[in-house]
Parts: sequence; C-alpha cells; structure tokens
Amino acid sequence: MKKAMIYWGGWPGHDPELVANRFAKILENENFEVDVFEGLDVLDDYEKLMSYDLIVPEYTQGSLPNGDQKELNLVNAVGQGVGLAGCHGGMCDSFRQCVLYQFMTGSQWIAHPGMDGIDYMVNIKKTDDPLLEGIEDFMVSSEQYYLHVDPAVNVLATTTFPLVWEYNVTNPPTEVPVVYTKMWGLGRVFYSSLGHHDDVFDKYPSSSEIMRRGFIWAAQSKEIAQKAGKKFPFSHGPAGTHGAARNLLKY
Repeated sequence: MKKAMIYWGGWPGHDPELVANRFAKILENENFEVDVFEGLDVLDDYEKLMSYDLIVPEYTQGSLPNGDQKELNLVNAVGQGVGLAGCHGGMCDSFRQCVLYQFMTGSQWIAHPGMDGIDYMVNIKKTDDPLLEGIEDFMVSSEQYYLHVDPAVNVLATTTFPLVWEYNVTNPPTEVPVVYTKMWGLGRVFYSSLGHHDDVFDKYPSSSEIMRRGFIWAAQSKEIAQKAGKKFPFSHGPAGTHGAARNLLKY
C-alpha cells in the first residue's frame, strides 16, 4: 500500500483543512495510507518524509527563511523520488522568499486579476496525455491564476489572459499554465492552479478528477526510482555533493 502525507495551514482563505481532508478521502479511495498534519513541523524529519510515496502541500503563504532545514528536507526528499502534488495557493503561493522551493514546484503565483468569481476557460492542451485523457475544455468561475512558470514544465492545460482590465491588458493574449507536470531529480511533480475554495472541486468535477489522476501519477516516482536502482546525489543541504549524474538522464 502506498503512503501519502498531507500538511496544511497558512492563510485560512483557501480552506486548507477542508481541502486537506478532501484530498485525504480521494487518496484513501485509491488505497493510500494517508497521514494529515497541521503545520510545518513534519518537515523537520527527513527520514519521515522519505517514508512516503507522495507529499501533498496545502499551505498558502507562510514564512520560511530561504535555505531553512524544512525546505531542504522537502526538496531533497522529492529529489530522491517522493512524489509531490498540489493545487492553487496551497502549493504555489507558499514561502515566497524560498526560491529553491519555487524551483522545485515549477511556478509561483503573482496575480489573479479580477480576484474571485472570474469566468474563465480551462483549455486542455494535451488530450492524449493519460492525466487529461477524456477531459474536455471547461469553464470555471473562480480565481484565474497568473503564474511565473519554469519553462521546463510539461504544460497540460492553460488559460488565456487578459479577461479583466488590469495593467497587462496592453500586452497580447497570453496563455498561462493551469495544469502541468515536471521532474525534480527522481521525483514527479504535479500542479493544478484550480482550487481557490474547497467547493471548487464540487462545482467543477473535472478539477477533482484531474487532482486524483495527478496524485496517482506523482506517487509512482519513488517506486520507479527504487526498481531502477536510482539514487540522486544530494544537491542541497549538509549532505550535498553537487556532482553531475549523467546516468540519470536515462531514468
């Protein structure tokens, strides 16, 4: 049985406890053993993080010093193959001063022009990808996230700006990712910008199904790494080796 860990907290406006409990139920229905933690103390224990197949952050904003041990433990665990999957501000509006965390997650929220209640389209870009197979474009009324994005991410769905009057209206129409995947060392990373409030997943069932598939996909990386006999040389923290691992290009 695969194990998942969810940690929640930070700004309460994103319903972190409700979303954490919802995600726990989704994972339990997929036969995961799930531990749910309030706060960030669980990130102090690297060995504990390494005991999971999947980590799900649901912690908006918050504060960690850049290079804090909690941050290093998390990025190193994912680098060794533990999957990471999350949504909205609970994953990509966290620890704004922690650039290494942002490097791992693949994006950082910077704006939601018009705030909540904007009607916008989620455009499925890769209909042949198993994560979005069978899911069609759908309209959402919520916060439309404008993200600064790692160009290495694998974009699966997008939305187009601008829809409301903001300083960016003088720029041409711009596609911004809504759903993407990426790798961090040996770990799979999945993100969806949907999920401003817990009820978004009830109002728009496709958003819940996308998360379910993302959890399952991300949780596979640790087992894949172990079967391949792969271990990523630490790049950060006291155990760092900073060596190039060319053999991992075949992973």
